[in-house]
Amino acid sequence: SHPPLCLPGIKCGGVLSAPSGNFSSPNFPGPYPYETECTWLIVVAEGSSVLLSFSHFELEYHAACAYDYLQVYNGAAQDRGNLLGTFCGRSPPPPFSSAWHVMAVVFRSDRHVAKRGFAAAYRKGSGEGWRWRSIHLSVLPHHPHHLCFPADACGGQLTGLSGEITSPRYPESYPNDAECRWSIGGAGSGGPLTLVFADFQVEGGQGCSFDYVALFDGPTTAAPRLGRYCGSTRPPRTVSSTPHLLVLFKSDFNIGGRGFKAHFYSAGECREVFTTIKGNFSSPQYPNFYPNNLKCQWSIQLPPGYRIKVFFLDMELEGRSSLTGGCDYDHLAAFDGGTESGSLLGRWCGRESPAPVTSRRNRLLLVLHTDRNMAKRGFSITYVGVVPMNVSCTRTEFHIQIPVPSLAQLERNRIYLGTPSCAAQVVGGNFKIHTRFDTCGTKSQKRNNTSVIVSTLYIHFSAGDQEDIHLYEVQCEPKRKEASVTLIAGPNTSRLSQAENLVDAQQREGGAMDAHEIKSQDTSDIVFISICILAGLLMVLAVVGLVLL
Repeated sequence: SHPPLCLPGIKCGGVLSAPSGNFSSPNFPGPYPYETECTWLIVVAEGSSVLLSFSHFELEYHAACAYDYLQVYNGAAQDRGNLLGTFCGRSPPPPFSSAWHVMAVVFRSDRHVAKRGFAAAYRKGSGEGWRWRSIHLSVLPHHPHHLCFPADACGGQLTGLSGEITSPRYPESYPNDAECRWSIGGAGSGGPLTLVFADFQVEGGQGCSFDYVALFDGPTTAAPRLGRYCGSTRPPRTVSSTPHLLVLFKSDFNIGGRGFKAHFYSAGECREVFTTIKGNFSSPQYPNFYPNNLKCQWSIQLPPGYRIKVFFLDMELEGRSSLTGGCDYDHLAAFDGGTESGSLLGRWCGRESPAPVTSRRNRLLLVLHTDRNMAKRGFSITYVGVVPMNVSCTRTEFHIQIPVPSLAQLERNRIYLGTPSCAAQVVGGNFKIHTRFDTCGTKSQKRNNTSVIVSTLYIHFSAGDQEDIHLYEVQCEPKRKEASVTLIAGPNTSRLSQAENLVDAQQREGGAMDAHEIKSQDTSDIVFISICILAGLLMVLAVVGLVLL
């Protein structure tokens, strides 16, 4: 006998529980209606697979299928990581074979342009036996009735760039005689996969011969085994050497546990670490729409003393919540330091154009969260390491000091002020430039009705044929003897930021001038005052001499 239907008939979509059948878009072969949403949940016998094929397919085309589209899920619609593909245009989806006995097909149309739609057929593979339980799902959002669904469903083909898997019934005790297989990979990123267990409690035993989780470095159990785990100790972080990873969970006829929860992600697109002085990156699949159900992290780690300045070249994420006004859905966040426990530097969403963000330390973390619905173009970012330096000035001179370890790979002639003839000297473990205002390309300018002296500091990171020059504007206000330095640009970029005074920050971070520098500044003031006094005395003597004559 066939499983019962728990959902009343609706105009489109529904539960398809016969061993085989056909379904199509509303009004097929005529044009489908506007603003339509249909979900078909195909359920066949436990132990079987769903075989799905399309005989006709014609939807409105869009490069990212953002208008009208059809989605195929390996399991109930919107199960995290179970999206097999999103399709539109005239190219029909390929035939699908589900990894277990449930498959969902979602069709959506917008308010413009309608085509003929699609026609599809399905059938089950093989297998007998079925157990049912009634659960409340969101697969049919406009008809929130109870659906018939297999008990203790688990496993599946997971093609997302990241996702989460849990044992059946987690966090309640998992059932006996369970066998689940999660085949992770095939999203097209081509990189290795990382699996991290957040919770783990499985019946223990010598050799893990009762209940266990086994990991395989490939899509099947024929691949090399990466580990077999049981008990209450969380398995170590596991990284595959291929773009596929198989997770196998088995329980025997008695004794259970809480089970497990694990997260996976593709290291290629979704988690990266940058250690170069400059770099750029973007959301997965940019400028095409990013995937749903992502948590991506980009960690920038520069040498001690450096700070990191991030520039947002483009951003289009899902917008703010209409209820709270906050970035509650898809959002990008920046944290000072290497973890999410660091200070929050910003949280963005929608079509915002954030101002550049500068870290207070030499590490910065960017995290992208996307939810189950609505994707956008994403973002593009570039960053530049702000070189640690002290800049000061007297009434007549610039004093620039950079610790040699910060630019250890550079020769001193690659660091100069204004012209190559004003290259740095190496003194006491520092690159130093001491120069008068009338040399090294300095210019006098009026800014905010104040006279300032301005020059450009060049730092050549160039190697081979790759030109890589970072420019800093060095400025001094002689009357107040206040200096500042501004990162103007990295290689092949326009001016990246407005003026940023780094002196105060450097001094807060312990980068104050050494005693010799302070003495040099004080001496120049004494000399200047002494010259004025001496000139005054000479004038008095001259007047007295004239009177006596």
